[in-house]
Amino acid sequence: MANNSSKLKICMIVQDKNVKGGIAAVTSNYYGSRLEKDFDITYVESYCDGGKFTKLIKALRAYREFRKVLRTNRPDIVHVHSSFGPSFFRKYPIIQMAYNAGIPIVNHIHGSALDELYTNAPAWKKRMVEKSYGECSKLIVLSSEWKKKLSVIVPADKIEVVPNYSIIVPEMISEESLDKRFAKKQILYLGRFDELKGVVDIPAIASLIKKKFPDVTFVLGGTGETAPTEAEIKRLHLEDTVLLPGWIRGDEKVKLLKESAIFLLPSHMEAMPVSILEAMGYGLPIVSCEVGGIPQVVSKDVNGKLYKPKDVEGMADGIISYLSDKALYDEASRQSLKIADEGYSFESHINKIEKIYKSLS
Repeated sequence: MANNSSKLKICMIVQDKNVKGGIAAVTSNYYGSRLEKDFDITYVESYCDGGKFTKLIKALRAYREFRKVLRTNRPDIVHVHSSFGPSFFRKYPIIQMAYNAGIPIVNHIHGSALDELYTNAPAWKKRMVEKSYGECSKLIVLSSEWKKKLSVIVPADKIEVVPNYSIIVPEMISEESLDKRFAKKQILYLGRFDELKGVVDIPAIASLIKKKFPDVTFVLGGTGETAPTEAEIKRLHLEDTVLLPGWIRGDEKVKLLKESAIFLLPSHMEAMPVSILEAMGYGLPIVSCEVGGIPQVVSKDVNGKLYKPKDVEGMADGIISYLSDKALYDEASRQSLKIADEGYSFESHINKIEKIYKSLS
């Protein structure tokens, strides 16, 4: 953006737009949005997909670029998008540089693995977290549950709740669309393949559903530790039922969201998954777990079904209940879109971000 002295200058620390994950999915819609019209935003990319060396080079370049921004185009606010794990350590030098320069810092925390980062961490790591978070003017978290958890590290009045958002596609609850999706019986998962996502439980869920609906299909879009899930698919002879197309984005993702009947996310731990909000914007009923911020967006027995993590039988029953009852399915679909539209629109998300910026000016 061109500089404009009448606008607050924001330096936003983001991931490469093509990163396979939730943070990039959130920030990608900031480009060209009202946020850029109302503020003078400079983006610094600090992370990309690839091997350790590639990621290290990206981070080192980001530090150099950020130092240049501080020197030549000093921002009024630094907005850092971070997570737990390695992301915390990558952002630590940037927070230090901004703090030493006397610039207010907004740390937008997207992760969910707080136990590893802080609760069960050694003393040196806890001190590092306390120092870094303490130097931030505001912490943004994705749910009220996470505000409560982080308030043991910093005062609650420094923590703002800004949920992730949904892009609303109202035509997905037309009679024609509902009929097509209900008839297709395609169940969709989008996300990483790792232990915390519970994706390895999906083949067992699929096996139970296939007994009642032989034509059901599961599409699991994502990358990561796919071997355990592939082994389960093979063990249960579900090669034709559970499909792994790899990471899904762009038109391919839109197509899957438009034609799938139900969104399944069997996570063991979450903050507020972008994938669920995306699915709700397309009017998909949700079958998921009662963890993190999920119960905040999925209203039990209204727009979805919620279970304890690893409750394979429960999640299978939830999907079967929707595939067996068209009226129940249609109502859950309409409620998903309604909840997303009323509480999690992009407009509402941007309003909250802008309010935080203005409070620090």
